[in-house]
Amino acid sequence: MTVQVIVLNGGSSSGKSGIVRCLRHLLPGPWINLGIDDLIERLPPSMVTFGSQGEVILGEGFDGMQHAWWVGVAAMARAGAPVIVDDVFLGGGASQERVRRYLEGLRVLWVGVRCDPDIATAREIARGDRVTGMAASQAAVVHQGVAYDVEVDTSRTESLDCARAIVAQLS
Repeated sequence: MTVQVIVLNGGSSSGKSGIVRCLRHLLPGPWINLGIDDLIERLPPSMVTFGSQGEVILGEGFDGMQHAWWVGVAAMARAGAPVIVDDVFLGGGASQERVRRYLEGLRVLWVGVRCDPDIATAREIARGDRVTGMAASQAAVVHQGVAYDVEVDTSRTESLDCARAIVAQLS
């Protein structure tokens, strides 16, 4: 069975977006790419806030909106649109299990995107659109208890080479 959903999990500034851009050029046929940032950008600002150390604070109603988001992602894949999702599993393995339930019955490729915390922090500073401390605080916790089909490390590997390693897992 052909992979219907590719889920990339990694901390903030780990390089997921760059890999997704490369995947869109390497994968056969069209794929829809969606990310947790897409969801957050479309929610009221009070629903997701950030603490002084980069911690993510989820407001009332976020769980319901995230539920609807994942139901929609799964529906697109079930309707025949291959989907790439980049996410940040703040709850590690528990987050993966929650997502796994939404994607039940679909062929999913689970991808871990790792990055050295110091390098992710430097990217965070260079981007200028992230809360300071988020990259370092998420670098390890998002991978705890998560099972992957393939892992890539953007610390010293370019996004294109990471994307090629992911595509190689599809055959």
